[in-house]
Amino acid sequence: MFSLQAVSKTFPGGTKALDNIAANIAPGEFVVLLGPSGCGKSTLLRLLAGLELPSSGAILWENNQRPAAGEVGFVFQDATLMPWLSAYGNVYLPLRLRGVRQAEATPKIQAVLAQMGLAEFADAKPKALSGGMRMRVSIARALISEPALLLMDEPFAALDEFTRHRLQDDLHALWRRTGKTIIFVTHSIYEAAYLASRILIMSPRPGQIAADISVSIPEGGERRTSAAYTNLVANITHTLHRIMPHE
Repeated sequence: MFSLQAVSKTFPGGTKALDNIAANIAPGEFVVLLGPSGCGKSTLLRLLAGLELPSSGAILWENNQRPAAGEVGFVFQDATLMPWLSAYGNVYLPLRLRGVRQAEATPKIQAVLAQMGLAEFADAKPKALSGGMRMRVSIARALISEPALLLMDEPFAALDEFTRHRLQDDLHALWRRTGKTIIFVTHSIYEAAYLASRILIMSPRPGQIAADISVSIPEGGERRTSAAYTNLVANITHTLHRIMPHE
């Protein structure tokens, strides 16, 4: 889908967030960016979204064409919902801004709300929804435009463990079902191991790709308790210990 070629990012104050990032991302991959705080994971997402430009290097897109605005979905750590709009209204917002009539959009909105388990809450305002449900609305809003690329910046970080597991299950199932390309930022080794088809481990700032790990864990209900998952978590842990500076 795209290639990162020696991508670096230095901010005006002189802080170098990324240094010589190189990677090829294929369509349909679920890539998790894993690393310590401040290593540039979110900055890299913003570069992919077109919200920032590299200081040097290049992002080369398939067919030399950057995806249009509607072809990239972005889910932030906070649900960032409009408090005066219902779940339906928040999901409709991207289409409304593109001039899509409500009558035309309604079947699609209803379908994506149902897909996210929110069919009965279409009329609910954000204040009436739990944290997990608000995040579902945020993901539904990102999906409504049918993006080819879904960028997710620690979307489950503020949720309790029970809700987090459920949303991880739902997101992994959605990826398996749709084959979307997903780039997902997390600090959690366990979340990375569960979700990813590939894990890029980043070093402390300035961020570099310290390890590129392909994931092969059998699908099914025992995914989190399988030997392959346990071994992967151990591998990631050892890698992080190796790249982190020693006190």
